Amino acid sequence: MRCPFCSAQETRVIDSRLADDGSQVRRRRECTQCRERFTTYESAELSLPSIIKRDHTREPFQEKKLRAGMQRALEKRPVGSDAVEAAITRIKKSLMTMGEREIPARQLGEMVMQELSVLDHVAYVRFASVYRSFQDVNEFTEVIEGLKKQ
Repeated sequence: MRCPFCSAQETRVIDSRLADDGSQVRRRRECTQCRERFTTYESAELSLPSIIKRDHTREPFQEKKLRAGMQRALEKRPVGSDAVEAAITRIKKSLMTMGEREIPARQLGEMVMQELSVLDHVAYVRFASVYRSFQDVNEFTEVIEGLKKQ
C-alpha cells in the first residue's frame, strides 16, 4: 500500500478490525518513511449480476441507480439513511448469493419493493406505482389493501 502523504511504497499494518457488519476489514497503517498514519478498508470483490431490462438490453448493476430510486421513493419520509444503506446491502447480498450472471429488472424491482414495504408503506406505494405503471385508482387500492393485510 502506497503512503497517501509521501507516496512511499512501504507501509506497515498497526491494527486490523472487522467493519461494516464483518463485510470489510479496517486497517490502520503507518508509513515506514514519514511515520504518518492512515486507514484503509478492504472488502471482497464480488461480481453482481447484469440487469436485463424490459427492452431486453443488458446493463451492469449500478448501486447508485438503486440508491437513487429508493431515495426518490423515500423523499420527505421519516426513514434514516442507515436504514436505507442496510436495505441496499441486503439487496446486494441477496443478488450475490443468487449466483446468477443476469437477472431481469423485474426481479430486482420486486426486491426493492420488498425492502421498501418494511421501511415505509408510503415509499412502497410510490415505488410500486411507478414500477408497475399503475393506470388507475383501483390498482393503488389493491396495493394499499395488500399492505393493510400485512
